Amino acid sequence: MKHATKALIAAMALCVSASAVASSHREAPSITKTPKVDASDFYMFNSYEANRGDYVTIIANYLPLQDAYGGPNYFALDPDALYEIHIDNNGDAVEDITFQFDFTQNLNSIEIDSDGNPSTPNVAIPLSNAGDASQAANVQTSESYNVTMVKGDRRSGARTPLGNFNKPFDYIGTKSFKEIDYPTYARSFIQPLNLGSCGKGRVFVGQRAEGFAIDLGRVFDLVNLNPLDTRTSGTNILADKNVTSIAMEVPKSCLVNSTSKDPVIGAWTTASVRQATLVNPSPASGISTTAKKGGAWTQVSRLGMPLVNEVVIGLKDKDKFNASEPKDDVANFKNYVFYPTLPALIQTLYPTAPAPTNFPRQDLVTAFLTGVPTVNKPTNANQVPADMLRLNTDIAAVPAAMQNDLGLISIISGIQTDGRPNAGADTAGFPNGRRPGDDVTDIALRVSMGALCHSGLDAKVIPCAPSDAKAGKALLTDGTLKPATEFDSVFPYLKTPNPGATSQ
Repeated sequence: MKHATKALIAAMALCVSASAVASSHREAPSITKTPKVDASDFYMFNSYEANRGDYVTIIANYLPLQDAYGGPNYFALDPDALYEIHIDNNGDAVEDITFQFDFTQNLNSIEIDSDGNPSTPNVAIPLSNAGDASQAANVQTSESYNVTMVKGDRRSGARTPLGNFNKPFDYIGTKSFKEIDYPTYARSFIQPLNLGSCGKGRVFVGQRAEGFAIDLGRVFDLVNLNPLDTRTSGTNILADKNVTSIAMEVPKSCLVNSTSKDPVIGAWTTASVRQATLVNPSPASGISTTAKKGGAWTQVSRLGMPLVNEVVIGLKDKDKFNASEPKDDVANFKNYVFYPTLPALIQTLYPTAPAPTNFPRQDLVTAFLTGVPTVNKPTNANQVPADMLRLNTDIAAVPAAMQNDLGLISIISGIQTDGRPNAGADTAGFPNGRRPGDDVTDIALRVSMGALCHSGLDAKVIPCAPSDAKAGKALLTDGTLKPATEFDSVFPYLKTPNPGATSQ
């Protein structure tokens, strides 16, 4: 078994190196052309901030791999796109509630007298700011966004405007924010969200530090690392990257089905753009004047469960997946789950690591397409299997210091004792929702090799046995670890972004 474990770890690193692994950075050919609408991570969990036990936090990250120094035009979201978070609360894989985010970028052209001569014109500056960036008057561009709640179909349902809010400017550097520390500045943009009869939530949109950790450069370099010592030798190559987060905290009572009272909800995020673009050959002075866009909204990005479009969906269908809806997953993509290629690739490369044999892989269907019975499977007898992040809102949140980053598979005897901070069983984590500290890469890899076949649960719950997955208890890992205690324990949980520069 020791040799099988070695082989599995090395093979895992090779096979999951497509894109940025457990996130969705650049996961499909077309999305590489439009990074502003590239959804990179999606989180949904019962809030574990003190005294927020009645709330669910949802975070959709976009525009990945931001270099903090990337000025003078930093990382505005696309004012010609529509960013959405969808909630299914009856198990039919169709949105029942949608939160829409529509952005506007405004120009505050700062023009100065460069020669001291009052008879000559003032001239616009080339930098993003002219002084303390925490003061709006000193910054050339600003972003605001409208939030709308839609009940029913995302395009034709009943719409309720929830307000217009401002987004903080990205973290240019410590000199530009010398009058106020950036964490304090950013937190001032957390705003109450009035949701009517079910109460108030909170909303924040802004730049955050990338929360996903991996030694990506070494993985790409023909697995240039020691797969047996990655807990100490692995380097989080994404530690200096930022991302833009759309974060909401919503009362559970606003999300669950008011009729069935089923505590399980499903969710995913999408971004859509207009169907047509006309490039202006002679753009006027201003901002975003180079093109005119029109036509129907067309979905170009989709993310529910992590890893799906990276290492499950075949290359030829990645763009198709991004444009599809969960209700159509079985018709379009079922063979990718029933007969996954990742375990087969591992076995081909390393015959001592046999892939699971229980085809079609109903254990993967349970984990990723329906939810686990008694944990996060909806009670609807006519449930539609689909790729969504599912959360049981009745399972109490676990404080950050007590979270096991292996989430739901921590219930498997022995598998949670591989040097992680907490060894206790923790059913409040992925794939029962997803928290920032959940190690979704390791979890998904272990489940793909049959970890749930060793859960000891009844075959009606997990339809496979240990004999179906001889390598199912191998301690697969990508070598990096970022537990919940390395994130904030208050909304919006993801850490302050990296500054573009620090003061001399």
